[in-house]
Amino acid sequence: MSKLGTLGARLHHGEIGYDFVKNRKIWYGVSILITITAIVGLAVRGLHMGIEFQGGAVFTTPKNMSVSVSTAEGYAEDASGHDAIVQKLGDGSMRIQVAGIDTKTSDTIKERLADDLKVDAEKINAELVGPSWGEQIANKAWQGLGIFLILVVIYLAIAFEWRMALAAFVALIHDITITVGIYALVGFEVTPGTVIGLLTILGYSLYDTVVVFDSLKEQTKDITKQTRWTYSEIANRSINSTLVRSVNTTVVALLPVAGLLFIGGGVLGAGMLNDISLSLFVGLAAGAYSSIFIATPLVADLKELEPAMKSLKKRVLAKRAHGGDPDEGRDAPGSDDEYDEPADVAAAVVGPRNQPASRARGRGRASGKRR
Repeated sequence: MSKLGTLGARLHHGEIGYDFVKNRKIWYGVSILITITAIVGLAVRGLHMGIEFQGGAVFTTPKNMSVSVSTAEGYAEDASGHDAIVQKLGDGSMRIQVAGIDTKTSDTIKERLADDLKVDAEKINAELVGPSWGEQIANKAWQGLGIFLILVVIYLAIAFEWRMALAAFVALIHDITITVGIYALVGFEVTPGTVIGLLTILGYSLYDTVVVFDSLKEQTKDITKQTRWTYSEIANRSINSTLVRSVNTTVVALLPVAGLLFIGGGVLGAGMLNDISLSLFVGLAAGAYSSIFIATPLVADLKELEPAMKSLKKRVLAKRAHGGDPDEGRDAPGSDDEYDEPADVAAAVVGPRNQPASRARGRGRASGKRR
C-alpha cells in the first residue's frame, strides 16, 4: 500500500488525526478575515463586467495582422475613449472589445481603427451587443442560484438535519463571497463563462461537505448511549476519516483547471479561458476549505447547544475525571467495531497490561508449548 493509502487508512481508523474542531475558532477567524478582504475589494474596486453585461461593440480585424496586441489596444482606447480588450485569434485576426458605446460611436471607432491598422474599413467586422442580453443572463443566474440554495437546504434538512443544512448554506455563501471578491481584487473580466463557473463550483463544494456529513451521521447513531466520546470529538473523527478522500478529489479537480488558468490563460495568452478558469480554481479551493474547516465545526457548535449533547459532554468529562480511559476501544459509535473485545480475548491477543511480553507468550493456547 502506498504511503498516502496507509495514511488514509490510519486516519479512517482513528489511529492518527488532527483536531480540526478544537481549533475551530482559528479557522473561523481566518475565514472572517478572508471574507472581509473579499467584501472590501468588491466594494472598493467593484467587478469588471464584460461587454455582455455593459453593452458595446466587438470589432474583428482581417486575418494575419502584423500589429501587436498592446499596439492594437492603444489604438482602440484612443479611438473610443474607453478601456479596450484585445485578443489575438488563431488565424492571426484580432478581436477588439469596447464596452459602453452606441451605434454612431461604433462607426467612428471603426473608421479610426481602419486608419491606424492600415486596413480597409469594410474588412473590419463590427457587432453591437446590447446590455439587455447581459442583464437577462445575470437575472437568470441569480434565479438559478436562489433556487439551487433553497433546494440544497431542503434536501439536507430532510436527508440529515436542519443544523447540517444551515452549516452547508453558510459554507456555500462563504465560497461565493470569496470567489467574487477575488475577481474584484484581480480585476478579471466577468463574462457569462464566469457565471457558469460560479454555479459549477457550488456542486463541488457541496459534494465534499455531504461526504463528511454522511460519515458524521453514521458515526453519531445512538451517541447518547455511550460515555466515551462527545459530539465534537466524533465530528472531528469524521473529518479525519474523509480527509484524504477530500484532498484527492480536490487536487484531481484543480489540476486541469490550473492548466487552463496558468498555462492556457497565462502562458499561451488565451484570455478567454481566464473568466471561467479563475472562478473554478478559487471556488474549488474555497469549497474544500469550507467543508473541512467551516461546515463540520459549525455543525458541532450547533449540536452541542442541545440539552442532550450538553448532558453527554458532562458525562464524558466526568468519566474521564474519575479515571475513565477516553480512548478505550478507540472506535466511535456507529462504527463496525463499536464494542470492546472481552477481556479474556484481548489478553489472549496482546497479553495482560503491564505484563512482560515473554510471560504473555503462549496465553490463549491449549498449552504453553511453542508451535
